[in-house]
Amino acid sequence: MPAEVAPLRRKPVQQRSAQRVEKMLSACAELIDEVGYDGLTTTLIAERAGVAVGSLYQFFPDKRAVVQELTLRNLDRFVRTVSARFDQLELEHWWDAVDAVFDVYLTMHREVPAFSRLHFGDVVDLRLLDPSKDNNAVIAEKLTGLIGEEFGLAPADLLLPLAVAVEAADAVLHLAFRRDPAGEPTLVAEAKELVRGYLSNRMPADQPKDLPSPR
Repeated sequence: MPAEVAPLRRKPVQQRSAQRVEKMLSACAELIDEVGYDGLTTTLIAERAGVAVGSLYQFFPDKRAVVQELTLRNLDRFVRTVSARFDQLELEHWWDAVDAVFDVYLTMHREVPAFSRLHFGDVVDLRLLDPSKDNNAVIAEKLTGLIGEEFGLAPADLLLPLAVAVEAADAVLHLAFRRDPAGEPTLVAEAKELVRGYLSNRMPADQPKDLPSPR
């Protein structure tokens, strides 16, 4: 991770320090679910984690940095889970991969503490993951690498279509979760349909286009 992105003031080396940081991140996630980002303070995080505020400041300059580290770890978890899902499934065409990405994202939204509030950081900063590009662009680049490697497709052919697909899916899924904390099923299906329809006309010509509806 580039130094300008890493939110930690110093990386914990000893196991005891690493455990303290993990407690801070867990406390941060719990509090975001309870009070939101605006209600979050470093004092609350330290109290919930059972550490002194001074101990928190040894690793993080402010609450934004704690949330940034939490979000970066969620991104890493997302990428690793998608990659593992690709390895587990028999992916016949790109739609199977896209469907798996949807499933991983939806599961994290429902199960990972604070993810439903933070997503990939837009509530804090549109460039929380990388100061040089917006958060959705980072996600699109990660997916381009994963899907390109899985199907032997050139990143140059994938990046723009996947960037558009990520933006479209993000907007519709936000609506789905505003209407239902678990994700309104009809709108989730609409998000999948929208992405499938768009990508079917943008993916390389040798990829199948006549796919069953995800509804």
